[in-house]
Amino acid sequence: MSSGGSRGSKLGEIDLVKTVQIEGRGRALVSSQSLHGGQIILTDSPILLYSPYPLSSSSPPPYCSNCFRHLQTCSPSTLVSCPSCPFLFCSPDCLSHGLSSSHSPWACSVLSLLRASPSLSLSLSLSHSDRQVQARFLVAAYNLAIVSPSHFQILLSLQGSALPSSDSDAPAFLHSLISSLSPPPGVAGFSVELTAALLAKDKLNAFGLMEPPALALGGQRFVRAYGIYPRASFFNHDCLPNACRFDYVDTASHRNTDITIRLIHDVPEGREICLSYFPVNETYADRQKRLLEDYGFTCDCDRCRVEANWKDEDDDAEQEQEQEQDDEAQVMDEDQDEQMIGSENENEIGDGGRENDFPHAYFFLRYMCSKENCWGTLAPLPPSGSDSSPSNIMECNVCGNLKKADEDFNSSDEDKLSMDD
Repeated sequence: MSSGGSRGSKLGEIDLVKTVQIEGRGRALVSSQSLHGGQIILTDSPILLYSPYPLSSSSPPPYCSNCFRHLQTCSPSTLVSCPSCPFLFCSPDCLSHGLSSSHSPWACSVLSLLRASPSLSLSLSLSHSDRQVQARFLVAAYNLAIVSPSHFQILLSLQGSALPSSDSDAPAFLHSLISSLSPPPGVAGFSVELTAALLAKDKLNAFGLMEPPALALGGQRFVRAYGIYPRASFFNHDCLPNACRFDYVDTASHRNTDITIRLIHDVPEGREICLSYFPVNETYADRQKRLLEDYGFTCDCDRCRVEANWKDEDDDAEQEQEQEQDDEAQVMDEDQDEQMIGSENENEIGDGGRENDFPHAYFFLRYMCSKENCWGTLAPLPPSGSDSSPSNIMECNVCGNLKKADEDFNSSDEDKLSMDD
């Protein structure tokens, strides 16, 4: 990911990170001074937000169409709807802001046309599982070109120039769809090529804002909105990151969709700051597949180099085991049982030795949330006091649970702190 700038980005009076070029990684953010775990190094606001809510749904989304706050958390007396469509807003202020930005008359008209035509919604859903979400993104992106040309130029400056071959038919299909409904007025260069470029930017740079744990259905959380965060797009990926992203959807007093990037542990001056683009518990094979399909690269971080060796060793062990089995089938003698026992012992020793080959096991013990099926990452709360002393309270960036840094890793969930404590 990479980016330009944004008036919504806040780095404090002194930037704690700086932009550099790293060979083989492109633009990146590195620490401009020694930093402590828990420090907030970036707060970023989106230049563009869009919903993954199905266009074919008969009811409007259950959240504000401007700030994406869930309507259950708002006072019923303040709820208002768009004067031209059923979309809801949490307050008159959000309605006023939305009508001049994200929910402009053009965006409202196109979304209404999409929702009012069952055949269009059906064709979107049947053509590809992501087409409805891509259509919503393009409406938001071309609307951005109408209401904020400067932010549209920032969007175009982001990394991403081509879609994967599996998605190569999307630009022509979606461009034709939008053209047939209502071409965006005053957008120079409106074309299949521009649509393709925008979809590529979205593919590489969109962040998903998840439903808070309290609203998870059956324990499973869903994406409430996708957003383009220009400064946060600078962060490269690492499978053992030194920073992680926090958002406080529905709990933030204002700027409901802002994200913050907080350090997981101390970082020396000049070190690249990296996020993990997905939960750190995924296997080597799954990580490599996901990074290649979604972001167009393979990872060569320290962890991946170690785990790639595991894969090679596993392949060699399987070949050796097959050869041993062939030999044993040919030589049936009284030592056969001893040979099989010896082979099993060797495999056990190899598996035990593997732990010593993995220098990052400490990360999983200290910085991965132990709550069942959470897989979030723990980071200290922001330092407090004039001396910026690191906090000994760790917060999970997924479930929000708090725990003491020196707490027994195997303690029960009842021993954990909560955001309400």
